[in-house]
Amino acid sequence: MEFSQFITDNLAQFWHLTGIYNATWQNFVMLGVGLFFIWLAITKNFEPMLLVPIGFGMLIGNIPFDTHAGLEIGIYEEGSVLNILYNGVSAGWYPPLIFLGIGAMTDFTALIANPKLMLVGAAAQFGIFGAYMVALLLGFEPDQAGAIAIIGGADGPTAIFLSSKLAPNLMGAIAVSAYSYMALVPVIQPPIMRLLTTKKERVIRMKPARPVSQREKIIFPIVGLLLTCFVVPTALPLLGMLFYGNLLRECGVTSRLAKTASNALTDIVTILLGMTVGASTQASQFLTAETIKIFALGFMAFIIASASGVLFVKFFNLFLSKDKKLNPLIGNAGVSAVPMSARISNNLGLEYDPSNYLLMHAMGPNVAGVIGSAVAAGVLLGFLA
Repeated sequence: MEFSQFITDNLAQFWHLTGIYNATWQNFVMLGVGLFFIWLAITKNFEPMLLVPIGFGMLIGNIPFDTHAGLEIGIYEEGSVLNILYNGVSAGWYPPLIFLGIGAMTDFTALIANPKLMLVGAAAQFGIFGAYMVALLLGFEPDQAGAIAIIGGADGPTAIFLSSKLAPNLMGAIAVSAYSYMALVPVIQPPIMRLLTTKKERVIRMKPARPVSQREKIIFPIVGLLLTCFVVPTALPLLGMLFYGNLLRECGVTSRLAKTASNALTDIVTILLGMTVGASTQASQFLTAETIKIFALGFMAFIIASASGVLFVKFFNLFLSKDKKLNPLIGNAGVSAVPMSARISNNLGLEYDPSNYLLMHAMGPNVAGVIGSAVAAGVLLGFLA
């Protein structure tokens, strides 16, 4: 009798620990979202390096379990393995490592050769500050509004870094929103670019960029660091690592370090970052009215940022001579989704003129957008922290 009672009690205890017993409809919704992300990555090839880790992380984070059992398996349970890995997100040290890799793999030649393209990258940051004002009107606190608005920069690491400082409770929604819109750049941006440009503007041929010397490439990250971080020292963790990575690439004597930073290190951090961001979307934390508002504000910010870049180029062309005009299709690349936005500029340009290659020209505002979004994050952090 005692043995049968023992078996019955243990089976009952096991049943109460199963995911089947603890499941809610919210868990299944988030599992569906995770599967959708994986489907987009595999079948549509929408940024698989981002969406596969995030989508699978959503599956991990939404396996139901008894949160009161003290099993230390959930991402929000102190001492669990997932929680330890998540510290890289919550403490904000994954993003600077990503920026180190971005700097090591990015060629700033197009921006150095044509510095005025920095203005296009700066103009695309209007989306951030426009979304900030709207977020305040919707009732978000100033620090929360700043963290949400940075989604307009289309820069996942920057969004994670800023939200970890200003709005840790909203970080999961902000990070997923930022990475989602980064992945959907090929879907969102082309209609905006077509709407805001004429056929005549889309076939503008830009002059080839001037040659850039090795000395200029070495000086650029040093001067870039000093100029930006003396003005906005709060952006130092991001910009410092970005320019450090670029110096490793360009100085010519640290090729092994540059290769490690741009390949192995970036891959490792991307795996951990994507998975833990996805796992942070536990249904109880993620499925809220605030999350819907964040996705809507992020979408608005991304639209404004893309449109601002294109419209600024059109405005800028009013002051340029005919032989120096810029093709407005490179304006969308002012957001910092590198090199996705630049590829969109090039692909759309080739649709209207198969011999007009815009990729190198678009890389100028694209890398300027990386710097611009980090500066914008530093400004918001300085004012709101």
